[in-house]
Amino acid sequence: MREVAPRAVTSLLREQPLTTAKVQFAWRASVGPAMARATAVDLAADGTLHVAADGEHWRKETARSVAVIVRRLRELLGRGVVKRIAVKG
Repeated sequence: MREVAPRAVTSLLREQPLTTAKVQFAWRASVGPAMARATAVDLAADGTLHVAADGEHWRKETARSVAVIVRRLRELLGRGVVKRIAVKG
């Protein structure tokens, strides 16, 4: 039962049009509430997710976690949506 809800959310999310709100929802689900509060994201047309972090600490934490975050975002949004993450602080 634990895996049914996440799979259902993933399936529903992928079916929706790609919007800023959808990307922000997927970001929050992928990184958790603390990092989501300390960052702002913007998806460029080329698939680069630009992340603006609140300070050096959050820039480092986000950069350190990029591989895991990309994997989670691809699960939620689909493989071709987020191609890379660029973090600035």
